[in-house]
Amino acid sequence: MKKLFFIIAISIFTLSCKAQNTLHYNDEKGSPKATLEDVSWVSGTWRGEALGGICEEFWDKPSANSMMFCFKFIKNNEVVFYELGHIKEIENSLVLELKHFGADLKGWEKADEKQSFRLVKIDDYRVYFDQFTFERVSENEMNLYVIFEKTGEEVKFNYKRQ
Repeated sequence: MKKLFFIIAISIFTLSCKAQNTLHYNDEKGSPKATLEDVSWVSGTWRGEALGGICEEFWDKPSANSMMFCFKFIKNNEVVFYELGHIKEIENSLVLELKHFGADLKGWEKADEKQSFRLVKIDDYRVYFDQFTFERVSENEMNLYVIFEKTGEEVKFNYKRQ
């Protein structure tokens, strides 16, 4: 009986740990104070593999209270989709905002809509936005963890600086 209880407890724990690298924004706690300098290490050109394809990202250096980025996902030597967005300083903290575009550059979101992800936490090697985590592995490597809204699955993107 103890063995069965232990197996059930481990199974429940494993299921609850599905997304170990991302956090969710809490309205009651709000966002911590932060500036773009806290995330400036992301600046540069990055390339990696995920979702069965190639991911390319470019992040510019902080300027005008924002850091712009563009993302391209390639599978079978064809562009699948793009993202365009920024991390922006708002109210003494940061927010990640983005829009998706198909390979034909038709927007997925309505023209006046965007996806926004508020800052949750920053530590020495990680920047946590709601459902997004940037992890600095080294000067030339980073991981990006993303919760996919449709499945609730956490996906890891490993990037190398180009």
